[in-house]
Amino acid sequence: MKPSRSEFHRFHGVDYHCRIWGENDAPTLFCVHGWMDVSASFQFLVDALAREWRVIAPDWRGYGLTSWTSAETYWFPDYLADLELLLKHYQPDTPVNLLGHSMGGNIACLYAGARPQRVARLINLEGFGMDRSDPAGAPARYQRWFDELTKGARMRDYDSFESLAARMREGNMRLRSERALFLARHWGMEKDARVVLRADPRHKIVNPVLYRIEEARACWQQVSAPVLWVTGANTRSMRFDEAEHTARKACFRNLSAQVVADAGHMLHHDQPEALARAIEDFVI
Repeated sequence: MKPSRSEFHRFHGVDYHCRIWGENDAPTLFCVHGWMDVSASFQFLVDALAREWRVIAPDWRGYGLTSWTSAETYWFPDYLADLELLLKHYQPDTPVNLLGHSMGGNIACLYAGARPQRVARLINLEGFGMDRSDPAGAPARYQRWFDELTKGARMRDYDSFESLAARMREGNMRLRSERALFLARHWGMEKDARVVLRADPRHKIVNPVLYRIEEARACWQQVSAPVLWVTGANTRSMRFDEAEHTARKACFRNLSAQVVADAGHMLHHDQPEALARAIEDFVI
């Protein structure tokens, strides 16, 4: 495996962990992970890249080695603001190559619309937005939020890293056993003779604000960078129909779409070699 190093920075009162592969003078690719994930999740993709890159991947606030916040709820605008400072720190003067997976893909696409001049290439891995919401559901959503704040949230724990790895493979049988154990040792940590996830349990509390597809589309339509829109052939993450999927792709003015065979939602775990080829063909 290609070695990585860790750097810590304070952004908006949060002690941010950034994992970095490669030399500082190499072309840079920023990678942002999804919900209930960590920066080390990109290790297999980094290993598969053919050319030399500097890959920079943060642990989002409340995940991995980045500190938790004191707030009761994690908000999408905070991720965008964190990304703004991260990019300013590492590449302040030139547009960036930005890759996001799942939640990270959603964040990256919103950011690229809000700051189109800052993004040179945008790679969206399975971050295609959430289900269209009905405003009539707002009262019930707030009620659920109240109840979950009162009840609190907790993470499941495990007997060992091997048990956590086995649980990961139950959810994704394409995940090789050695990769699952590697991820388990980064996703999890030992606590009171058990293994728990490196994530603030409050990530499991529902967001009280309904998803507003109209706002997302308005951002997507402002993206000026070429976009690579990547889907796993066997994904189960697309809860909306093909017509809606096509309409969302149409918001981006310069988009290339690619489907990775024999891959699900975690396509950077399932087929990192195929994904690496697609990324390098697109960026170089």
